[in-house]
Amino acid sequence: MAEPLKNHYGPKIPKRIGGMIAAVYPAFNRRAFLRDALDGYEALELMPRGRHIARALHRHLPAAYPAAVKILLASLEAPGQARGSDLSTFLYLPHTFFVAEYGLDHLEISLQAQYELTQRFTAEFSIRPFLERHPEATLARLWTWASDPSEHVRRLVSEGTRPRLPWAPRLRAFQRDPVPVLALLELLKDDPALYVRRSVANNLNDIGKDHPALLAKVAGQWLKGASPERAWLVRHALRSAVKRAEPGALAVLGFGGAAQVEVSQARLSPKRIPMGGSVAISFSLTNTTAKQQRVLVDFRVHFVKANGSANPKVFKLKVVDLAPGQNISLSKTLSLAEMSTRKHYPGKHLVELVLNGTMSPLGSFELVKP
Repeated sequence: MAEPLKNHYGPKIPKRIGGMIAAVYPAFNRRAFLRDALDGYEALELMPRGRHIARALHRHLPAAYPAAVKILLASLEAPGQARGSDLSTFLYLPHTFFVAEYGLDHLEISLQAQYELTQRFTAEFSIRPFLERHPEATLARLWTWASDPSEHVRRLVSEGTRPRLPWAPRLRAFQRDPVPVLALLELLKDDPALYVRRSVANNLNDIGKDHPALLAKVAGQWLKGASPERAWLVRHALRSAVKRAEPGALAVLGFGGAAQVEVSQARLSPKRIPMGGSVAISFSLTNTTAKQQRVLVDFRVHFVKANGSANPKVFKLKVVDLAPGQNISLSKTLSLAEMSTRKHYPGKHLVELVLNGTMSPLGSFELVKP
């Protein structure tokens, strides 16, 4: 299992921050700040550690926010130079928390601070309170940043407005009405940086969870005359909708009709698997029509939960082009090793084949304790 992220964000982080601030603000009581920042630090997870440091900074920097944030910005290293931990640019996580927590009544200086910070870390978390408190002014600034020379600033426009950004509270207003966000994404859909385009796709993916029909509509529009880069963006944006077998998303990608194929030779091996093992899934498909077919082939496993209920998860397999009458064999080995994103429990696991979004039983396997 992966080591917790907080282990890479140890006491050397506040020590480094204290040194950077002392270098530009001689009145800073570095020792008192460190005592404060490290008090209770060990028990905290990654994000709470960043917030804990921010609050310690607030107690040891000037009380006036404009003066304090000016010192913080003066202490920053040049973009791309943050080092000192395995999490690299997470060095500036406390700085973004400082702006978000104490700068809401100082819009202009806080937006400028986030402009600087996002080029060294990311302001995707700290921009969100400003979108809630000052929506029109913050959206207007994001509109200008969408054409900024820095790809990190442009990415903030799309990543910071994600309605369901991981590790952050949801932007409920944009969940209800994503139109202001879509206007920004329109500016970035052909951005030269994959870094930005991937963020645009993730934002669209978020929007689709609340507005599936709107996602399908936008995806269809963006695919008209699309470059290969934009076509990739659209496919990436539709990935969750495809896994949910939403008809609109499948139709946009050309998989709107039911696959007319025969499934045979389905096999799951072994049938009883010790915890941590793997299962081999194989089957054959035959095109039963007199015309070529393109089929989206996935499979879904109903993982047993701790309470005995099941949680289905879709796994991507491949897209196949089948000539009339053609037969092909497909297989996939699925690891059942413990991982940070999924915990396994003993019991009977059902497996389904998913063809163009239509589910059909494929078999089952039993996960047992060693």
